[in-house]
Amino acid sequence: MDKFFQLKENGTKVSTEIVAGFTTFFAMSYIIFVNPAMLSQTGIPWGAVFLATIIASVIGTLVMGLFANVPYAQAPGMGLNAFFTYTVVFALGFSWQQALAMVFLCGIINIIITVTRIRKEIIKSIPLSLQNAIGGGIGIFIAYIGVKNAGLINFTSDPGTYALLDSGTVIASASAVPALVEFTTPGVLLAVIGLVLTIVLLVLKVKGAILLGIFGTTLIGIPMGVVDVSSIGATTGVGQAFAELGTTFGAAFGPEGMLSLFADASKIPLVLMTIFAFSLSDTFDTIGTFIGTGRRSGIFSAEDEKMMHSGSGFKSKMDRALFADAIATSIGAIFGTSNTTTYVESAAGIGAGGRTGLTSVVTALLFIASIFLAPVAGIVPAQATAPALIVVGIMMLASFKEIKWDELEEAIPAFFAGIFMALCYSISYGIATGFIFYCVVKICKREFKEVHPILVVSTLLFILNFIILARI
Repeated sequence: MDKFFQLKENGTKVSTEIVAGFTTFFAMSYIIFVNPAMLSQTGIPWGAVFLATIIASVIGTLVMGLFANVPYAQAPGMGLNAFFTYTVVFALGFSWQQALAMVFLCGIINIIITVTRIRKEIIKSIPLSLQNAIGGGIGIFIAYIGVKNAGLINFTSDPGTYALLDSGTVIASASAVPALVEFTTPGVLLAVIGLVLTIVLLVLKVKGAILLGIFGTTLIGIPMGVVDVSSIGATTGVGQAFAELGTTFGAAFGPEGMLSLFADASKIPLVLMTIFAFSLSDTFDTIGTFIGTGRRSGIFSAEDEKMMHSGSGFKSKMDRALFADAIATSIGAIFGTSNTTTYVESAAGIGAGGRTGLTSVVTALLFIASIFLAPVAGIVPAQATAPALIVVGIMMLASFKEIKWDELEEAIPAFFAGIFMALCYSISYGIATGFIFYCVVKICKREFKEVHPILVVSTLLFILNFIILARI
C-alpha cells in the first residue's frame, strides 16, 4: 500500500489518510440527500437518483484515487444539478432523458479536451475575472434556491406592478417584488432552526457540519410535525431503489434521450449551447478546485501545473485528475445523475492531512456503505436540505474576492456573469451576459484584439442562442 500510493514520498501515513477520507466524506455526504431531492423534481425516480449519486461518486472517486493518486473526491456537483433541473428541464423544456444525454456528451467533450491541446486553449480564453465571477455566481444561484426551498420568501402584489401592453391592450401583468414570509408555520420555523444549527456547526468547525445539520434538523422536525416518521416504511428502500435504477440506467441513449435530442433541427443550436454551458461550468469548477487546494498543500506543484499546460496526454498528475473528473461525468449520466465533478469539500480532507489517493479510496468505501441509508433518507424534508444549499452557496462566494470591483472594465462583466445567474435564474444566461459585456467593454476600450478568438466564438453562439429563443 505504501508503495502503490507513495505514502512516504508524500509525507503521509495510512492512519492519516484514513482520517482524511472520513473527513472528506462527512464534509460532502450531504449530496446523498440533496441531489435526489433536486433531480427527482424533473421526474427521475428518487431511488434511482439516490443510487446513481452514490455509484457515480464511488466510481469517480476511485478513479481519482487509483489512477491519479490524489486526495480528491467526486460526486454530482451542486450548481450543475441546479442547472440540470431548473434551467435545462424546467426553463428550456428538455426531458430528463435528454438532459442526461447532454451530460453524457459533456463528459465526452471534457475527455477530449483533457487529452488534447484544446483544453489548454479553452482555459486560456476565459479571463480569470470571469472564471471567478462564474464560481461566485453559481454560489448565489445555489443559495437563492436554498432560500426558496426553505420557504423563506414569497412574491407579493405591489402598487408598482407593471403591465405588458400589445397595441394598448393589457396582455399580462406581474409583480417582481419578493418579501419575507411570516414565521408562523412549522416548516418555515424548522428551516430557520436548521439554518442556525448548520451555521453554528460550521463556525465551530465541527467535522461533517453540513451533514450533521441535515440530520439534526430532521430530528427536530419530528416533534414539530414536519417530519412524519410513520412514512419510513413507505419510503424508497434499497431493493426498490435498485428497481428504479433500471428506469434511468442507459436512459440517456434511449428514444427519449439521445435519439430525440437532435431530431428537431431548430433546437440543435440550443442543445449545443446547453452542452457548452454544462462543460464550461464543469471544467472551471474542477480547475479552480485543483489549483486552489493543490498549490498550497503541495499536491500539485508549480512544475506539475506547467506540465498540465503543455502538450497533450497525461504528463502531469493534474492531467490524470482532470481525466478522472471527465470520465466520472459520463459514467454518472449513464446511471442517471447530473455532472459528476471534483468537490471543493475535498479541501477538508486535505486539511486533515490527506495527500494521496488512499484518502479518496477511503471516501469511496464510505459512499458504498451509505447505500443502506436509503430506507430513512426519504423522510429528510426540504427544510433540512435547504440550509445545506445556502451554506454551500456562501462558501462558493469566496471566488468574488479575486475580482477587482473598483475597476469598471473588470467589474461590469463580472457583475453580469455572477449576479445575473440568480436574477435570471439561469447559470447559462449569467455566463452569456458576462461574455457579451466583456466583449462590449473591450470594444469600447479599443482592446478587442485582446479577446481570445474562442471567447469571441462562444459569445456569438450565446447571442445566436438568444435570437433562437426569441423566435421559438
